[in-house]
Amino acid sequence: MLNLQGKHIHLRALEPSDLDFLYELENNTDIWEISGTTTPYSKHVLKQYLDNAHRDIYDVKQLRLCIATTDKVVGFIDLFDFDPQNKRAGVGIVVLEHKHRNKGIGAEALSLLCDYVFKVLGLRQLYANVMEENLASLHLFKKMGFIEVGLKKDWIFSNGTFKNEILLQKITV
Repeated sequence: MLNLQGKHIHLRALEPSDLDFLYELENNTDIWEISGTTTPYSKHVLKQYLDNAHRDIYDVKQLRLCIATTDKVVGFIDLFDFDPQNKRAGVGIVVLEHKHRNKGIGAEALSLLCDYVFKVLGLRQLYANVMEENLASLHLFKKMGFIEVGLKKDWIFSNGTFKNEILLQKITV
């Protein structure tokens, strides 16, 4: 079995004890722009989500894993649009607190996830959608071997303006 343990973080399934972190992240309006969220989530709704988080990726076509240090959850890494027929999925990552960013956590989490996706799930490619102005995320994905393959013009409408989104792919051989 593939180990989802890195040097500084590990990836793990969601637990009921993650409710408060999930509530804080999903209701953080600073990241609604990238998540497509437009309304707050109640703890009740998020508890129901956690109660169903055990469902198989082949059934629900998505997977959310916690990015955890030895003592706390610092973010999530998600697979979405899971398409086993075409051997691809989308990936998204968020590290909630600024103090945990630019410390290699995202790179380590993305590396662990790529190993899992390519070796265990047998996918051939991952893709990511990153806002053009999100230079830190663009740097992360490019550093991890993702290649910019397209520009979606005026893709996201936020704060009264349209913003471009960049499409990146990582394809194994």
